[in-house]
Amino acid sequence: MPNIEIGLREMMRIEGAMGAAVVDHDSGLPLGTLTSNDSFDLTAALAANTEVIRAKAGALDESEAAHRIEDMLITLSGQYHVIRPVTAPTKRDLFLYLVLERSGGDLASARERLGEIERTLEV
Repeated sequence: MPNIEIGLREMMRIEGAMGAAVVDHDSGLPLGTLTSNDSFDLTAALAANTEVIRAKAGALDESEAAHRIEDMLITLSGQYHVIRPVTAPTKRDLFLYLVLERSGGDLASARERLGEIERTLEV
């Protein structure tokens, strides 16, 4: 089972990956990041999108309590930003964040691979 460092490297092996992070949901601070491109501010994106995931999680009402957020997608003109909450009970305050090049990435494969990484991540 991968630790954070190995999980980040696995995320960056996803075709089209430009940036990866494991993020603390409560603070919005990354526990680790990797990027292949310094043209965007990954830390700023993490802080802003922590609010997005908090808002959606808070908006789930009691009738939706049986459902959980699998992932969230933010589509930009040249990138996909995929947010994947870590669902293991002992790790529920974390999420994975992947920046995927829109022209070079396969979103479906990336989502599937993130799910595999999320399920096996050791913190």
